[in-house]
Amino acid sequence: MDSQIVKKTQSLTTAEEMRNQTKLVMQPYANWEEYLTPAPLSIAILGELVFISSKTDFSINKNPPKVGYKFIKYPESFRACLMQVCNSGWWAFNEAHKNMDQIRLYTMTVPDYMKMAVKILFQGSDEVVEAHLPEQLENIRVVADDCLELANSTEKRFTDVINIIQELLETCVNAENFYGEELENIKRKLDEANLRKQSSEEAAKRSEKAMKDLEKQLNEAHESYSKAMDSLPSGWDMIGMDLVEGMTEGVTTLINGIASMGSEVFTPISPKRNQTKSPEPKADCLDEINMFSKSAEILKYAEKIQKFVIENTINWKDLYDQKHKTTKTNFLADQFKRIRMDLKEFPDCKTKEKTQNICTKGIEICEELAKYAPEQKCEEVKTNELIKLIRNLNESARKFDSKSKSVTKSPALTPKPPMMYKEESNTGKVKASQRASDNARFRIEQSRTQLDKTRESYEKSVENMEKNQKELTDILITMRSCEIKEIDFNTTIKMLVKGMDAMGRVKEQWEKMVRFFQMVSNIVKISLTKTLKNFVSTSEKTQKLSYNAKLFSKDLLYNQAFQATNIANLVNMISTTYTEVSTKHIMDRVSTLGKLMVMDKEKPEFQFEVDQLRNACDVAQKAILVLVLKNKKEFEEKSFARLEKIDKELLAILPAAAPEELKRIQAAVKSGFTEEDESAYA
Repeated sequence: MDSQIVKKTQSLTTAEEMRNQTKLVMQPYANWEEYLTPAPLSIAILGELVFISSKTDFSINKNPPKVGYKFIKYPESFRACLMQVCNSGWWAFNEAHKNMDQIRLYTMTVPDYMKMAVKILFQGSDEVVEAHLPEQLENIRVVADDCLELANSTEKRFTDVINIIQELLETCVNAENFYGEELENIKRKLDEANLRKQSSEEAAKRSEKAMKDLEKQLNEAHESYSKAMDSLPSGWDMIGMDLVEGMTEGVTTLINGIASMGSEVFTPISPKRNQTKSPEPKADCLDEINMFSKSAEILKYAEKIQKFVIENTINWKDLYDQKHKTTKTNFLADQFKRIRMDLKEFPDCKTKEKTQNICTKGIEICEELAKYAPEQKCEEVKTNELIKLIRNLNESARKFDSKSKSVTKSPALTPKPPMMYKEESNTGKVKASQRASDNARFRIEQSRTQLDKTRESYEKSVENMEKNQKELTDILITMRSCEIKEIDFNTTIKMLVKGMDAMGRVKEQWEKMVRFFQMVSNIVKISLTKTLKNFVSTSEKTQKLSYNAKLFSKDLLYNQAFQATNIANLVNMISTTYTEVSTKHIMDRVSTLGKLMVMDKEKPEFQFEVDQLRNACDVAQKAILVLVLKNKKEFEEKSFARLEKIDKELLAILPAAAPEELKRIQAAVKSGFTEEDESAYA
């Protein structure tokens, strides 16, 4: 039964399954809709500005800045300024389409490089890995760097548009054309734009910190592995393998967390949120991701302790090693101490406190067990107390792991690292602990709750998108309902403010794309410089496990390469959809905008083209909304299909569970995924 559970779990977590799982879990946080929905509205706003600029003109150069204008070229003509905005917008959307198509083509090649890397890792000797793996990883890095350049240049185009609009608005404010509430509204919008710029710079710093954290974690993983293997008592192979599995899962969780928390780590902080943020020093989201990456190890050790509880008794015979006169949980206590020591470097926060508390409880339980283990007995009252503490520890570890999955968006069902699985299969050691069924149930419940939460998040993101779209549409309707003679300076300024908002949203999505490629590139660089170096320099000294340090390095190399290609795969999905929709619904509108800008405003054809652009933008907006809802439906079908497959293939082979155990599992998972508690972790 145990080996069957392991094999079924492995078949449900193949590379293809994990890529699809990543797409599902990441959908609300990296959804392509955010790249597309502002586009037709932005173009429509630019079209209205072209239309407005044909009617009136005046100078805005009453109070010019002392250092001169940075972005505006023609301050003597408001009409010329509006045309400058439209022209830069036209270039931005042109470049976005061209570059996204190139990104699509580049990211299509990544899976082939990954296949070759896997072939080298699985079939190659150490010499072959050392000689040929760098080339495949380098290919992935080159793709990431090329895509990074494309994303950067597109983001810069949209930044240029925003800068021109911002300076134009600032000039209008300085010209003292506004009073009272109108003036305050525009100043607030300008403050928000500056705040977004500042947040964007902070996001770039967080991205750099994320890569340093990842590099450090990988070095620590190697060191921790070596120390643990040196101190691993002989004959405790399965504890050693669980320890290694927890370490590799920790690295994967860290990478997942950095990649998936786009809204926290990479995307600029919303002005409203930033203003309400507590000034007290606290751990940032990257520190917390680092702490959550310890959850897999902590859970493994808690489960190992619980293995010695059989119903209402403690299995003292298995707990105490008579030959070496030592308690088996002493090794686990050392691992809890190591994790607790690692946490000291992080700033104080609730996550750190909770993590340290779990480790401390684990250490205390191990020390209590060590007191009574040599005698292999203790009083019934003490036995019951210890069993209760052990179960509570396991429950706390499960809650913490569930919170980790919720925050980092890491999949609940994870495969064993390939070299470890291969080694265990070859030596006939593919087996799980006595609690394999309960652990499998816990992972199934985590998967179910995680996908339910993802559906809720996706629902909210679509609702927000529709709400934002409605706000911009209302502005356009107001503008179009005005008679030409009613279109005054103030109305035009309102349109400019909304244009800045819409462009800001498009720019933020490109910023996220930049961060994705920065991450892929940096993961590969770390693989090439650190992990591969560790692999090459590791000696072939005899170890207590047949799974040696070389194989551990191979697993880490695979995990890093796979996570890098996973992100590239996600971006390929976004870029493919963007290119298709842009071809059908955006680029024709952009071309019409270009035509409008050079037409004679006095000719009747001009009004005809304006009406055509308005209608086309409305059609594009509706078409994208239809596509969004279609995609949402497909997402729901895929998430239900994933759960159904897990239930059919894994849940079906598990024996019936005690109702109280099921309740404990469900309560622990639910606690980890609840919104109420989330503020303490993010």
